[in-house]
Amino acid sequence: MEEIVLAITGASGMIYAKTMLEYFYKQGMPIKCLISKVGERIWEWEMGRPISSMLPPEIGLYAEDDWWAPMASGSYSVKAMVIMPCSMGTLAAIAQGVSNNLIHRTADVMLKENRPLILVPRETPLNVIQLRNMLTLASAGATILPAMPGFYQKPKTIQDLANFIVGRVLDLLKIPHTLTKGWDEVQKNEGFR
Repeated sequence: MEEIVLAITGASGMIYAKTMLEYFYKQGMPIKCLISKVGERIWEWEMGRPISSMLPPEIGLYAEDDWWAPMASGSYSVKAMVIMPCSMGTLAAIAQGVSNNLIHRTADVMLKENRPLILVPRETPLNVIQLRNMLTLASAGATILPAMPGFYQKPKTIQDLANFIVGRVLDLLKIPHTLTKGWDEVQKNEGFR
């Protein structure tokens, strides 16, 4: 199986990235992790420990200034890239074709090579500039998957909400999972009263 690249940027919502990393690790699936400087600080704030102390060595961790990382080249084959959580600054840089760091450059590679790029912005409310940047990226072939969990699965914990978003990302990557149930399964099992 080809690798997935997960980029973590400076927005709240590190539980989404942690859930995806744990899922890939437990399934023995290849994943590489890129993280911005602000992403590192927010990870430590929200998760209670630095990301470097939590990741097993099997998951490669790359800093945003590591321009020699393999995914900076279009000749390095990866299945897809997910930016989760995706800050509005990162989204804007990618939309405008500005490659100031490894995350921007890797996203640019994904677009130019016609490979899947999924951005999970975690911001509210959204201004017109942010919406235009999302439209620009969607027009260029990226998928915008805002961190908006559904409630029809009757979540009981914050982890349930995170599982919903990560499950939607895995659906787009065509990776089978049991993190969430589809609407048809929920409707069949629960019914309406």
